[in-house]
Amino acid sequence: MKFKEFKLEPFILSIDAGTTGITVLILDKQASICKKYYKEFTQYYPQSGWVEHNGEEIWSATLMLLQSAFHDFSPNNCAAIGITNQRETTLIWNRKTGKPIHHAIVWQCRRTEEICSKLKQAGYEDLISEKTGLILDSYFSGTKIKWLLDNVDGSRANAEKGELAFGTIDSWLLWKLTGGSIHSTDYTNASRTMLFNIDEKKWDNELLQILDIPTNLLPEVNNSSGKFGKTDKQLFGEVIPITGIAGDQQAALFGQGCFEKGNTKCTYGTGCFLLINTGDNRINSTSGLLTTIACNPQGEPSYALEGSVFIGGAVIQWLRDELQLLVHAKDSEAMSLKVENSNGVVIVPAFTGLGAPYWDMNARGIITGLSRGSNRNHIVRAALEGIAFQVYDLLESISKDLDIDISNLNVDGGAVANNFLMQFQADILQINIDRPKNIESTALGAGMLAGLGVGFWKNPSELKEVRKTDKIFYPTMSDDNRISLLSNWKSAIRKLQYT
Repeated sequence: MKFKEFKLEPFILSIDAGTTGITVLILDKQASICKKYYKEFTQYYPQSGWVEHNGEEIWSATLMLLQSAFHDFSPNNCAAIGITNQRETTLIWNRKTGKPIHHAIVWQCRRTEEICSKLKQAGYEDLISEKTGLILDSYFSGTKIKWLLDNVDGSRANAEKGELAFGTIDSWLLWKLTGGSIHSTDYTNASRTMLFNIDEKKWDNELLQILDIPTNLLPEVNNSSGKFGKTDKQLFGEVIPITGIAGDQQAALFGQGCFEKGNTKCTYGTGCFLLINTGDNRINSTSGLLTTIACNPQGEPSYALEGSVFIGGAVIQWLRDELQLLVHAKDSEAMSLKVENSNGVVIVPAFTGLGAPYWDMNARGIITGLSRGSNRNHIVRAALEGIAFQVYDLLESISKDLDIDISNLNVDGGAVANNFLMQFQADILQINIDRPKNIESTALGAGMLAGLGVGFWKNPSELKEVRKTDKIFYPTMSDDNRISLLSNWKSAIRKLQYT
């Protein structure tokens, strides 16, 4: 196999297992993207509010992309592999056969609402929050594990015998890449299961007993940067170290260079996720945010506050696929600019409930303010504005919790390519929005963690130089217009909550 000259240099390979597809990046010493590979996988909706993925399909898509990457770039020169993943998505598989016992239950899935309600009625809400930093919600992995054990024939008995393994998608890919020899995860992913004590940094026996989950089902937990294992030589003809793993939002925080206390970023993907690094000290939110584990500059556990919006860019996919109001998601920018405003239309895209700061599992999306003059451009614009309004709610909560004014927000994710959305976000927040040249911060963060784990980069200060700004969006909207728009948004939220 003949390689171009630059392909003979050492590189890092990063796997980003997202909610709708797999991305693989080849990163050079400057953390620049040499090449990107991508493949979508199927979304399953067996019932209203239920969302599933096929774990085998996720692995097949990942393997295909890796084979393509190693056809273009010699595996001999791959210094390390990093993995980042859709968090909370829950898969259980048989340790002997390596086969999943059921489709993966996706983080968006609401099937465990009844389990959560029973836990609340039993008085466990405060205990769970105290131990995990999370809110009792079907968003997280714990109740998804319980549902699988309760509903898949023979699974509970097999789990108690130690024949099954649970993992978020990082653990599943690690298991497959290492030929079934490593069952592990990192602190950031463990902290999103609702089973992990973020003070003691270990699986919590009391929570496991409450949810009736056997300890032997769970993976080992390690730092986000370190030695997780090596690839099975039969896969690529070489043994490649896997030295970085982090949940997608913590990986994006790291990829944005937000290593220090007070650094803030927001990722605009399927959902929207705003994180602020709070350093070594755990801070408990009184405004509906989550306390979670992030990474310090060495890839070791630190803390962050997080606000989660369940439906971000996915609302544009909905307009494209279900309502067929546009052909391509990127068309939403031009359509929004064809009208001066949304003509009073407001969309609250609570398709799978409302996340932070409301945490209403039963909420469903609404469109309000429709009139005879409303057209598809108004609806598309309202959908993009709805994304920005939800992020406004998150930043408002962070400001309350920390009593600080944030003047700059680093952004990433596919939707930040939309200039209208970014300008509207700056206007509504009244702060500067800093979009980097490389918006693949999630995959970049996993690659950085992997590189640090093998000394590809000697220290985090080298990585601080990596981030380059593409564009800064400055607020230009008048106060009167902004106040009016926010008033309409809050009114729509109240209508949704009272329906």
